[in-house]
Amino acid sequence: GVAEDKDVRFMLRGSSMVKVRSPSWQKSRSLRLLEDGVTVWCESSKRSRRSTTAQTFSVMDVECVREGCQSETLRGLGGSLPETHCFTVVFKAGNRKSLDLKGSSEEEAHHWVRGLRTLQERIASMSQRDKLEQYPSHASNHCPLSSTWIYGYLRRADLNKDGKMSYEEVQSLLQMINIQLNEQYAKCLFKVLYVHVCALQQCDRSANGRLENSEIAEFCRRLMRRPELEAMFRRYSGNDSALSAEELKEFLRDQGEEATLKQATHVINTYELNNRAKQSQFMTLDGFTMYLLSSESDVFNPAHASVHQDMTQPLAHYFISASHNTYLTKDQITSTSSTEPYIRALNQGCRCVELDCWDGDKGEPVICHGHTLTSKIPFKEVIQTIAEYAFKASPYPLILSLENHCTVEQQSVMAHHLRTILGDSLVTKPLNGQLTKSLPSPEELKGRILVKGKKEHVHKVDTSSSSGSSSSEDERRSGIKNKKEEVGKSVSSKLSPDLSALVVYCRSVPFPGFSEATKKPPTEMSSFSESEAQRHSKESGKAFVQHNTRQLSRIYPSGQRIQSSNYNPQTMWNCGCQIVALNFQTPGEQMDLNQGRFLPNGRCGYVLKPNFQRTRDNTFDPENPTQGLGCRPTQLTIKVISAQQLPKLNMDKPNSIVDPLVRIEVHGVPADNAKSETPHINNNGFNPLWNTTLSFKILVPELALIRFVVEDHDLTSSNDFVGQFTLPFPSLRRGYRHVHLLKADGSSLAPATLFVHIKVS
Repeated sequence: GVAEDKDVRFMLRGSSMVKVRSPSWQKSRSLRLLEDGVTVWCESSKRSRRSTTAQTFSVMDVECVREGCQSETLRGLGGSLPETHCFTVVFKAGNRKSLDLKGSSEEEAHHWVRGLRTLQERIASMSQRDKLEQYPSHASNHCPLSSTWIYGYLRRADLNKDGKMSYEEVQSLLQMINIQLNEQYAKCLFKVLYVHVCALQQCDRSANGRLENSEIAEFCRRLMRRPELEAMFRRYSGNDSALSAEELKEFLRDQGEEATLKQATHVINTYELNNRAKQSQFMTLDGFTMYLLSSESDVFNPAHASVHQDMTQPLAHYFISASHNTYLTKDQITSTSSTEPYIRALNQGCRCVELDCWDGDKGEPVICHGHTLTSKIPFKEVIQTIAEYAFKASPYPLILSLENHCTVEQQSVMAHHLRTILGDSLVTKPLNGQLTKSLPSPEELKGRILVKGKKEHVHKVDTSSSSGSSSSEDERRSGIKNKKEEVGKSVSSKLSPDLSALVVYCRSVPFPGFSEATKKPPTEMSSFSESEAQRHSKESGKAFVQHNTRQLSRIYPSGQRIQSSNYNPQTMWNCGCQIVALNFQTPGEQMDLNQGRFLPNGRCGYVLKPNFQRTRDNTFDPENPTQGLGCRPTQLTIKVISAQQLPKLNMDKPNSIVDPLVRIEVHGVPADNAKSETPHINNNGFNPLWNTTLSFKILVPELALIRFVVEDHDLTSSNDFVGQFTLPFPSLRRGYRHVHLLKADGSSLAPATLFVHIKVS
């Protein structure tokens, strides 16, 4: 097992290392892998007042481990730290900063680098059964208590560390896992195990007022009961203790699944935990529960989890995941510029990143947000990072959107770095030697990098100053950027021939109007501010859709969004806009929609647009969808049945228990936008039960996104966000489904789930 790995054993023993933030901020930290094999405890020598979650991180949230001095922080120390002693832990999503560490020795650093990578590989290769066996409903009979997620809570609740639990400690456990029980029921759970032939057995068999290991496991099993699943199981089994293959086949048919004995046998062999039942081709309640929690029963169609769409159509026929001002870590005015947001965006499948380029010292261009207080990073370092991570998450083409404010001399340096660092992956000439009437496809451009920028030469007054030759975006922004526009009028707009030559398929031009654009080649593309795009959507929706069938459009946030907030991307997708650029560093509803839009097709960053957004003779208008193709009125009915293991929002307040409600949202064309919610349940985040039915009429289902949101109800202020999951309507599955919730930053909220029934007619 993984615990036998020497590096993992080293991590379990713990280490004393140095956390590095700057030359003057280097502090000792004790790091230790906890017994669950996924949580790393990071503790300072001084007693911390922070919550427990702030002192730990999960291996599941680690994007990668970078060996040596590869981060900006470690590189910036100029060799003052031994390279072989250092490493960086980069996290997947959200605003959690990377963790720069220095070990006491080269051996110690290597143990942690190899150990973290080993644990990442283990998690990635875990079978669905392995993952599901982490659920405590299966703990007592099928896996040791130490392998379940609840083990960590049990250890924390065991205040005197004697391996046993008093009633007071059980109460502490219940608060930790977010359930508030009345005194009578809590005592009943503590005392009563099962009723067997009219005889009551106590969990506390030892009669010493404390629960021991096996008793704790039975207590957890009783606590984790799912009455709604038991009722379903009895309905299909005819009140028997097991489902036959024939009865399971009936359930699969009602689910809209492949309803054959072969498939029923496959489900039993894959998910049944009782070997005797499996040999007799029966499924017990435990096996049935495991199946319903698996990806095969997920609300998201597992067939869409890999690349399944036609990837041979022109680039203009796809929605393309795009990031705005990718280099920024937070706001647009004072935040740090870094290569790490590029890593995060690329690893999320982003296929268009932005580089805001300015003249730097010693002839080397830099990337930053001009005329602001944001920090600068070398252009060369960003290109090196892109070269390393461009195709780790997706093999399909990456677009570099250059906002070029450099002098001709430093533009030539940019061109040199692009050519030498990106090498053969950089597209420097048309495929097959000539441009065609349509853009090439993602399949044809697999593993290639495209440069988006200006291509023509424009001469003005002086050739020694900043060129102001950016794409159309920054010059049209208001506020601070207006000053830049005025400066740009009196300086050169000359482009370096070296850089211009790298623009092949994404030539930035001012938008000439829809009529004039039809006369232009498909290699010309325009950028629109969010307000411009919204105006075109309302006033010329049909023309905008037609324009986007052959030419690329890039949409960017308003310059007024200085806190890096985001606009609603759905409005732009309704018009077929491909490159809808968002601030990836800012979590919220807009990024939830973006993550949902690019969830299918293997999360490769390219999603094929509906057919009515790809044909030139279409008449689809998002403002009036009942006319033309695309309108397919559909009734969506969702019964919100229950939720499981919703997290506490305030870990510092032991008595704080959530009052959850569920809201279902439809995001699509304006006529389809709707939301409806359940009542809230008081003081139960552990297993709230609603059985509330919500219905929606959807006119254009192919464009719609369905968002499941859980909030903590508050009478005196706005509700607090708990978790969400968003997916495209075409990827939504019918029948009884579990919805695996995500955090605000898009990472997993496991094991929190919703249980729903979905009907489409």
